[in-house]
Amino acid sequence: MGPLPPTIRASPLTTSFREQWTNPSDVFNILLLLGGDIVGKALAQLAGSGLAPVAFSFGWVSYSLSALVSALGENNLMPNYTDCRCKVINGTTGHVIDNSSWIISRIVRDFHNWNHPETVKKTAEVLNARWKELQVKNPNANRPQRAGLVVTVYEPSREHSAGVPKRDFMYWGGILTVFLQLGIATIPCGLFDDWAILMITACGTCISFATGFLPQWKTEKWACRTESNDSYVLTKGNGAQHAIVILGNGYGLNLEDLAAGQANINLSANRLTQITLFGLCFLWLLLLVAASGLTTNTWFLLVVGALGILQNIFVVGGVRQPESFGIHLSYITVFGRTKVMKTLLDVEMEYPRLGRSMRDEYFPGGLYENEMKAWNQLEVRAKMDSNCKNSVIRLSGSSTWPLKRDRRIG
Repeated sequence: MGPLPPTIRASPLTTSFREQWTNPSDVFNILLLLGGDIVGKALAQLAGSGLAPVAFSFGWVSYSLSALVSALGENNLMPNYTDCRCKVINGTTGHVIDNSSWIISRIVRDFHNWNHPETVKKTAEVLNARWKELQVKNPNANRPQRAGLVVTVYEPSREHSAGVPKRDFMYWGGILTVFLQLGIATIPCGLFDDWAILMITACGTCISFATGFLPQWKTEKWACRTESNDSYVLTKGNGAQHAIVILGNGYGLNLEDLAAGQANINLSANRLTQITLFGLCFLWLLLLVAASGLTTNTWFLLVVGALGILQNIFVVGGVRQPESFGIHLSYITVFGRTKVMKTLLDVEMEYPRLGRSMRDEYFPGGLYENEMKAWNQLEVRAKMDSNCKNSVIRLSGSSTWPLKRDRRIG
């Protein structure tokens, strides 16, 4: 047996693997074409109030193409689907509309995270009360996960402008991520005098910010009238544990308009928006071509992209308060019973016509005789109260009572 050769040459396959893992340039180009949906949802979360800090990440090229097609075909930028199916009920007319607003969908979806402590307390009371009722029939009954209905009442804040979102940790987290990305991109500059990574990162960040800065985002996101005097009910429908009531006080958004989305008014993307998106899409393709030419230090670019996609995922899946969507609310009260009908009657007693507007949603099959009698009694009582108030107003108008008392009575 002859001696082994002094040098074992690496096979072409081994060399290819080593080169790919040393500078994986092709991988970054492929990743730029994936994850467009995540980028689109992140923009829906943050865009509409000026700068939208959605970090440069994988998926931007794919998103730019889909956004251009959407603007040309469907004439919109906001997603035409929602994460949480829910309904908006006009508390005065009882008109029900299926929600198509991203904002309302997220508010309803995340209610368990931002609801008032009194709502949490009332929900626990309702569940415990229902548990005791079940234990009467079965001592070994488990505590129910859902029971009755809890209705939380809010009103629009009088101190903040409706439709102007409050900047939260998601916003500032995006700004921090961008600076961190630029910091990582400068490392090859200092170590290897390689400016290509920083150039790609800076250009990608600028194009990202330009996309989120389009005025069309605000037009679509808050497609509604303001200073509404109508009350609204947000609910997932029959069988839901919670319903959110937002009273009308002349300071809030018209949530019926908002829920209708593009079907409400003409929000079609204008020609300037379409041309701008075409230009941005072209810039993304140029950036993709430029990135494909990188052969060294590409791991830094992968880290930048990975950091960006993590920020995008955090924004898409994270929980936000209503004020972060421009809906500033003040807590009023909460109602809750183990029986849905009793909860609605309590609401109707305190806020005439509001409980009635919700009744058909939760009881579409009609009412029993005793239930109808209870509702009729409340209706008669509401009419009597209304007549008394009108009489007092007419009397006060012809008397010499102080104006302060007139306002308090009315």
